[in-house]
Amino acid sequence: MYCKLISFATVDIFCFGFLSVMKKNTSISNLHCKFAEKSWNHTFQLVRRYMEKSRDESKPCEPLVRSLERLQEELQAPTMNNMKCRLEMIAKQQGMGFHFTESTCYLTADFFYLEVLLLPSGEVQEVKVALQGEHPAPSRSLLHLLRSNNFSDFSMRLGELFAQYNIPGDNKTKSKMLKSLQCLWKDLQQISDMPNEPKCFEAQMGLINNGRVGFLMAEKQDYPPSLYFYSSPNDCLKNSELSFEELQEFKPAVQAARATIGVSDLTRKLQMTSLISEAPQLDTQSCPAVAAFSEVSNEMLPTCFLLRLKTPIPVLFHIVERVGQITGVTIPDCDLQWAPLPKLLMKASASAKSPSEPLDGQEIFTVVFPEGGMHTYVLPDSSWDIPTQRATLLASVPFTQPAHVSAVLELLRHQCAFNTLLRSCLTQSASPASVCDLHFEVRPEYTTSISVTFRQPHIDRLAVLLVNIPNARQITCQLFGGGLYDLSTAILDEYISIVLTRCMSIPVAVRALYIRLEKTTSCPITAVAENDRLSPVMDTDGQSPAASQSTAMPEHDGVPGSVCGAVSVSKSELHPEMSASMPDDLHPFVPVAPMANCQS
Repeated sequence: MYCKLISFATVDIFCFGFLSVMKKNTSISNLHCKFAEKSWNHTFQLVRRYMEKSRDESKPCEPLVRSLERLQEELQAPTMNNMKCRLEMIAKQQGMGFHFTESTCYLTADFFYLEVLLLPSGEVQEVKVALQGEHPAPSRSLLHLLRSNNFSDFSMRLGELFAQYNIPGDNKTKSKMLKSLQCLWKDLQQISDMPNEPKCFEAQMGLINNGRVGFLMAEKQDYPPSLYFYSSPNDCLKNSELSFEELQEFKPAVQAARATIGVSDLTRKLQMTSLISEAPQLDTQSCPAVAAFSEVSNEMLPTCFLLRLKTPIPVLFHIVERVGQITGVTIPDCDLQWAPLPKLLMKASASAKSPSEPLDGQEIFTVVFPEGGMHTYVLPDSSWDIPTQRATLLASVPFTQPAHVSAVLELLRHQCAFNTLLRSCLTQSASPASVCDLHFEVRPEYTTSISVTFRQPHIDRLAVLLVNIPNARQITCQLFGGGLYDLSTAILDEYISIVLTRCMSIPVAVRALYIRLEKTTSCPITAVAENDRLSPVMDTDGQSPAASQSTAMPEHDGVPGSVCGAVSVSKSELHPEMSASMPDDLHPFVPVAPMANCQS
């Protein structure tokens, strides 16, 4: 009886499913019959009509938008109606208005609009952009995007323009905010036009990394003014001079920001005229002197300026604090999500798409060199998951006057340099070419320094390279280790500092250092040289230095206490192959002693 009931139920389910499929096929057939004689224009009008009936009036219905996009992609031949329909959809997606005459489409916002002139065939003849109160000016870049049917990039560029001029408030407040923003742009241009010292900074890439406001891309109707403020040395060498359009697409290698305006809970005093005189005077920091608000026209407005970063930057907690101290405007903590710096860099890095190999709460990153050879790098979670290494993705910086911009950009450059060095260790190779026998452990020391621990060539002892990054343009290195003799400490430190400053890659610099050490430590050690610097006996309690950075470590004979702690690690904390090679009676670590012929 039970089996019969199951059989009847199975038959019922099968019949129900069959009838459902038949009913669905019948419905589709009916739709085919209904619209078989309808034109494509009628279908477009039907979809657009339903788009206007979206539940959320501020945004079209996404499924309908995708349907219309799919229909338009299938029709390759341009027609006047197709292009109008496509432009109308893009305008609505960006929250802009749209209307058209016989051969011209207008995409409108409060403070700017686009004119798109069409030929009878539907091809785009010209694109013009006009800001409020100004005459329309042709835009070659937007014209190129539409003529090449690159509607996604056109929509993105239009969204950037809309975000730049999407000023909140009533019409009177909006006009005041826009005037204040334009005065800020004028001041930033004035700062950018001032002569820089030294003169070598006049080159484009030199200005990006050293200019007071970076490399300022002046305002154009189709491009908001942009500040390009950081690029790694490798990118500078490859791209010494870029055109305007090339620099816009040169990402993520070049960090850029835009000065715009945003909503604030508090009313703030903002400029209504330029704060920098026509013949600006320099202050003690070689920055232009800015007039006090009491000396110029100003307004109390419910807003503040924003330095909006084109790509959010992972920034340490102490940098966020210093930015707030400079600007006097606190970045709301509710907008920030904190995590260890390496975690944020891994998420932001394209190379992190390849999964790394987990190892007891930490990850191993494999770096493969083009000319052959491999390194593995370990960043222990326990060392980086501490308060001083908390970081957040910073998307924008609020400020109130142009004098803040130079100081903020300098802090961001410092963080970018630190991120560049650390990111160089996070590259993951999906298919290693061979088994790697060189392993390195990277730990944080102070907020501006990191240590790289590795096994010395030819002997079973560890060495530590301390990397200090006091600012974006200065990197100094110090090598510490036991059993390294007849090496000139000062010359070797200077050599590796120059290499790292030029390449901004820890794996490349460490490889150069390792080759030097292989040449100088190939002979067995028999005695300690008389000119060796003394260092404290290494601790053997296995305490991780990063886990107790809040406790001050003493300095011994010029050796930072953090380095003494950095090398005092137990075998269990190191990579297994590094741990296996360590002797039981660990030799006290001493800094590198003099080495001859190091400059070759």
